[in-house]
Amino acid sequence: MKTPVIATYGHGTENDFVIIFDPLEEIALTSEQVASICNRGNGIGADGVIRITRPGGKWFMDYRNADGSLAEMCGNGIRVMARYLVANGHQGEGLFPIQTRDGAKFLRVPAEGDISVNMGQVTDEGDVVTVAANDQQYSARHISIGNPHAVAFLDDLDTVGSLVNAPVVTPGSVYPEGVNVEFVEIESPDTLIMRVHERGSGETRSCGTGTCAVALAATIYTRGQLPARWIIKPPGGTLIVDIDGHSNATLTGLAELIKDYDVTSYLAI
Repeated sequence: MKTPVIATYGHGTENDFVIIFDPLEEIALTSEQVASICNRGNGIGADGVIRITRPGGKWFMDYRNADGSLAEMCGNGIRVMARYLVANGHQGEGLFPIQTRDGAKFLRVPAEGDISVNMGQVTDEGDVVTVAANDQQYSARHISIGNPHAVAFLDDLDTVGSLVNAPVVTPGSVYPEGVNVEFVEIESPDTLIMRVHERGSGETRSCGTGTCAVALAATIYTRGQLPARWIIKPPGGTLIVDIDGHSNATLTGLAELIKDYDVTSYLAI
């Protein structure tokens, strides 16, 4: 009888993931399997799947979007992965690195409470693009943090409407592999509220790399200076982003593990 594969469901500010612990790299995930697991109608339901591997003795986050496509990084996902490693005794609490497709990220993980991750450099690419959603158009700034973002500021976030369909960004040549789109309202001099449509996942309750992109874009938009700290409120909760004088971002917030699931049947697809 085949050994069951038990996965863990968790979230960071309601950006949710299914974690599969595979340190010996015995599971070859397909995009179909990931999409089936993430399906909110007849699967477990999640924004993505994190397969934890350990090539060369180093923890690696193999992250897949809900449609099965690969992603370079996920700020909320890597914090949930870190909580999983510590909670299950695979890693001691404190400061440690996790490898990603965007390089190594260092996390500070206490036994309980907020987890911080050094997200690396956030870059203003200098492009101004147009984002179209629900017959409205917005000017947006191209920000990169390992993955691409288009950040638009508006006076009232409620006017954006439904984000069931992906916003259209032009010129498309700026983002040949797709883009995450953030809509942002300035609530106070140090606080932002936002919504995000992630490539490969749709609208999500939060986005870690997105909040970092928004933090740099907001500093530029308000003519602020680095270092800067922003309190950012996606629909799923509150995150804090600190950007230092060299444009390196640190993301801080809660990460929680909720429930285990047997995913063996999903892997048989």
